[in-house]
Amino acid sequence: MSEAALSGPSRRWVRFTPVERGARALVYVLTAVAVIWSLRTIEIIPEFLYDAPEQTADLFVRMWPFDWAFYPKAVHAALIETLHTATLGTLLALVLAIPFSFLAARNFTRSGPLNWIAQFVFVSSRSVNSLIWALLFVAIFGPGPLAGTLAIAFRSIGFVGKLFGEALEEAQQGPIEALTAAGAPRSMILVKGYWPQVEPAFWSVALLRWDINIRESAVLGLVGAGGIGVALDAALNNLYWDQVGLILAVIFAVVIATEFVTSFIRSRIL
Repeated sequence: MSEAALSGPSRRWVRFTPVERGARALVYVLTAVAVIWSLRTIEIIPEFLYDAPEQTADLFVRMWPFDWAFYPKAVHAALIETLHTATLGTLLALVLAIPFSFLAARNFTRSGPLNWIAQFVFVSSRSVNSLIWALLFVAIFGPGPLAGTLAIAFRSIGFVGKLFGEALEEAQQGPIEALTAAGAPRSMILVKGYWPQVEPAFWSVALLRWDINIRESAVLGLVGAGGIGVALDAALNNLYWDQVGLILAVIFAVVIATEFVTSFIRSRIL
């Protein structure tokens, strides 16, 4: 018998099946169509793109040097207000989100309708941008930091509640079952069974959300919700570019400092 007959028919390795190749080709075509459609919809004007680098360089030139005398007049108080808005908004979000987290955790609340209601609250909170929340509360309570604080809180409920609820669902059931078998009340099961397991996740989520809220609260003033965004909006409207540069530099410095602070706290308590 020949060697070719012994080896049998040759086989060629193919990474994707014909159906998978067709699906990938369809995705590529749809993506290209979506990009072309988007470009036609937003109506990009080529003339504006040609001199964009020159305009950007000119803008930065007008921002420098900063108007440092403007900081004690309007920036410092607005910056402190921004930090207070972010902090109070985060605390309020924690108070409002934690109860819904327990309702969303299926291993803690074994009720489908209650789980669905909690998930609906989380989705509703996350689906609305913080600027939209700020516009809504400015219309209700008027311009000021109260509207900004509530906007930060209601925007954060979905983030905090979802992540903390998932941490509750991932808790090991061994300690819970042991406490239940010993006849421990539900409050003791919560304190001794769930909390030691989810405490690191709680602090991690709280610190992360506070860091994010400081960044978001810096721009809420653009819609009248208080904070340093009010000073930025006024400087932009008056074309005081040296003041705009100062405010942007302060926001950048605060964001960097907040990142270091949250990282340090997280390394100490986690």
